[in-house]
Amino acid sequence: MNLKLASIALLPLLVLQGQRVKRNTLRLAEPEGARQGCIGQGRPLSILIVGDSAVAGVGVEQQDQALLGQLLACLQDHYQVTYQLHAKTGRTTAQLIRAVQALSIQKVDVVITSVGVNDVTRLMPVSLWMQQQKRLYAVIQNKFNPQLILAASVPPMHLFPALPQPMAWLLGEYAKQMNQQLQAYVHSQSQMLYLDDDLEQYQAMNLTMAKDGFHPSQEIYAFWARAMAEKIQTQF
Repeated sequence: MNLKLASIALLPLLVLQGQRVKRNTLRLAEPEGARQGCIGQGRPLSILIVGDSAVAGVGVEQQDQALLGQLLACLQDHYQVTYQLHAKTGRTTAQLIRAVQALSIQKVDVVITSVGVNDVTRLMPVSLWMQQQKRLYAVIQNKFNPQLILAASVPPMHLFPALPQPMAWLLGEYAKQMNQQLQAYVHSQSQMLYLDDDLEQYQAMNLTMAKDGFHPSQEIYAFWARAMAEKIQTQF
């Protein structure tokens, strides 16, 4: 499908729908709680999480309810986890690259990334997005020399309750094509694993999104964290 042509054809309606979504969607703050520290006992394991509002934990009130806290709960009985979270609402891939470049050089065992929604809402061409993704992972490799990079997919935006049609359909198509290319790239990298964000599976399990209809709920964060923990435990 030619996303450029579809975007041009739908642009007037997308502008109107975008204004309506911005006006009507509930704005949720990032959760309170520690974003770095050390917890647990066992084999030392260092984790760095970088990305946008999803890994920042928007949708819940405390970090222990968000991805970071739920992941630590899964790992702390098996590892002594040193953790850092550097994530911010609204962050694009280009902004994330600059944020990662600003971090100090250090050895990190696991880096988790989640970014793309804010690139999708800007209708970024998929080819340009993948160029930025490759740049991001090159910076991560140079900065942190991780043994494992977990790359989370762009969420299936066509299923976001906050988005009307045809906006949801078009943004979902962008996300699908981005994920196809991201998954192919990740599979070509020996130290990377791809993590699919399967909202349809969550819905089948009666897991609902946060009250803004745009971010994960505590239950989805828990499911997401367990999937990440399983991948980490296969490598360490």
